[in-house]
Amino acid sequence: MSASKSELVLVTGTAGFIGFHLSRALCQQGLHVVGVDNLNSYYDVKLKQSRLDILQKTGGFTFRMVDLTDKKEIDKLFQEYAITRVVNLAAQAGVRYSLTNPYAYLESNLHGFLNILEACRHHQIEHLIYASSSSVYGANKKMPFSVYDNVDHPLSLYAATKKANELMAHTYSSLYGIPTTGLRFFTVYGPYGRPDMALFIFTKAILEGNPIDVYNQGKMRRDFTYIDDIVEGIVRLLPKAPKGDPTWNGNTPNPASSFAPYRIYNIGNNKPVELLYFIEVIEKALSKKAIKNFMPIQPGDVEATFADVEALMTDVGFKPSTSIEGGVTKFVNWYLDYYKIKK
Repeated sequence: MSASKSELVLVTGTAGFIGFHLSRALCQQGLHVVGVDNLNSYYDVKLKQSRLDILQKTGGFTFRMVDLTDKKEIDKLFQEYAITRVVNLAAQAGVRYSLTNPYAYLESNLHGFLNILEACRHHQIEHLIYASSSSVYGANKKMPFSVYDNVDHPLSLYAATKKANELMAHTYSSLYGIPTTGLRFFTVYGPYGRPDMALFIFTKAILEGNPIDVYNQGKMRRDFTYIDDIVEGIVRLLPKAPKGDPTWNGNTPNPASSFAPYRIYNIGNNKPVELLYFIEVIEKALSKKAIKNFMPIQPGDVEATFADVEALMTDVGFKPSTSIEGGVTKFVNWYLDYYKIKK
């Protein structure tokens, strides 16, 4: 079943990195998008506004400035628009920020998500897709990370809230039959990316001649995933609401599915890259060497992420196609253009 072009899709966090790219892609396919965002100041609001300016010139897009923790406004939104599908990307992001600002995660990621679940419950939403994170794998060491593995040992409050989102979604799928799909994103990067992410931080510092902090002596490995591949996966999943699995067995429970209409997927590049090589690729794209400040691993960080994406490939034909070299070059070209910098 494919989405009808008259349908309204609600995208939360629409001025955020993934929300912006997804909203634009859905509109370009002829769908109608209601985008909501609170434009908070976690990072440069000007960048969020730039994304929003592009969306507001896009046919089929409607913006509402709403905070997910405001239940009255969320309820009003669902009453005002005939929303059929929801993609919840609004959240307080960042592992390190969660060490110093824990209450921001409680409000946005738990309270805000509960308001979305309640609204979906009362308005017969056909499919809720929501952002989880590769951070939920926490202390797991078995690679690649699989959705069929237990994820009960998070290493940051951010990761704990994302695991909680998965549990909350299952509860609502079970009690009220809401089809929910959780996506564990793996280090998403690309044009209009987040300024608190390594690629943005490194690019800015190298251009300015400032040193970069290289944690775990550069031996971290990340499954960097280009934004276009992420968007392609979400677009493919949107019309494919999960159904309960009649073979699901509570004696040997499969964590990725359920008797309820509930599903969890990894969405990543399936090719981990060592941090030092990642820096080399940025240096090459900028034609400038980095000044490296080697540091120990930070609390809350994991040494490696590696996504097993077989389930997503099987169910919707998802196949990441952007190399780290190609993706970093596209980001650098965007950065130089957006900030009007000459190499």
